[in-house]
Formats: sequence, structure tokens, C-alpha cells
Amino acid sequence: MSVFRRVRDITVANLNERLEQSQDPVRLIDQFLIETRQEIAEAEKLHQHYAGHTKQLKQQVDQAKVMRDKREEQALLALKAGEEHLAKMALQEKLLYEEKIEQYSGLYAQSQESLQELENQLHELKTEYQVVYSKRQYYYARMETLRLQQRMNQRMSGYGTQDVPKMFNRLEDRVSDMEWEARSLRDLRKVGQDFVNQAGSMVQSTLEQELSRLKQKLNNKGEE
Repeated sequence: MSVFRRVRDITVANLNERLEQSQDPVRLIDQFLIETRQEIAEAEKLHQHYAGHTKQLKQQVDQAKVMRDKREEQALLALKAGEEHLAKMALQEKLLYEEKIEQYSGLYAQSQESLQELENQLHELKTEYQVVYSKRQYYYARMETLRLQQRMNQRMSGYGTQDVPKMFNRLEDRVSDMEWEARSLRDLRKVGQDFVNQAGSMVQSTLEQELSRLKQKLNNKGEE
């Protein structure tokens, strides 16, 4: 039976299960470490009290043994001196001290057992703390790697090489449209110039015809 009450909400027994469900394992581990440090502090305080109490019990046993042996010696001396009444009184006190030795020896043994149990639990707590602290360092490194990876992914989003062909395809379409517009304007200007040239030729031909007609008309008047 434990000599002190566990105060942690998180224990090694359920830490792994809760880590699998936690989105922030480092924070959960830090909570475990805080609670474990508190429990270690309480256990050390209790251990100090238990050690003091055990020492006092041991002193009671040792003092009772000394007094028991002393009363027995006094009883022997009283018998040698023919003082049987004094010898009985000394033996009566000896029996009281023997009873005290038996009582305090039982308490001392129980206290020693509890003190040993507490020392074992303290050792277990400190070992748990060290193991989980090492795990904390590992999970912190993993979480930091994950955070840096996420930042890199955010920074690189939209800049991937997979978008380069799409970008140049759009640029190619735009340039093609501009080239088509330029060719269309050039063709339109060429058609306009051809029209002007054609119209000019038509006007020149008409003028030549008119000039020839007038010359013919003058020739006819001269002959008259």
C-alpha cells in the first residue's frame, strides 16, 4: 500500500495513450513533468518526516533496552545484598521496559518498512521524471521539425516548379494574341493601301479616258 497519495492527473500508465490523442505532446509532457516534480517534492518532505519519526522510535527502543539491562543489574545487586524487596521493584520496572521494547520495536519495524517503500517510490518517481524528460526533448525536436516544415511549405506554396509550365503556357497564349493583333493590323493596313492604290489607278485611268475624249473632241472641231 502506498504511503502517500498520488497527486498527478497524468501518470506513466496513461501518458502514452494521451500522447497519441494530443495535438501538442510537448505541452502534455510538460504538464506531466510539473506534476511529477510536485509529487517528488511532497514525497521528499514525507520521507524526511518518516526518517525523523523512525529515528525517534529507534531511540525509544535503544533507551528501553539500556534501562531494562540496568534494572536487571540492580535486581542482582539487591539480591546479593539481601534486599529482595528492592530486587522485585527493579524486576518489575525491567518488565515494563521489556514491554516498551516490544511495543516500540513493532512501531520501529513498521516505520522502517514504510520508509523503505517511500524510498522505492521516490526512486521510481525520479526515474520516471528522467525518462519522460528525455522523451520531452525528443518530442520537442520532432515538433520543431514539423513547425519548420510547415513554415517552409507555406513559404514555398505557389512557387513550385509544377506551376512553371502553366505560367509559360499563359505567357505563350498572351504573346500569340499580341502577334495575331499585330498581323491583323498589318494586314488591314495593307488592304487599305491596296485599296488606295487600286482607287488611284482607277482615277488615273478615268482621267486618261477623259483627256483622250477631250482631245478627240478638239480634233473634230478643227476639221470642221
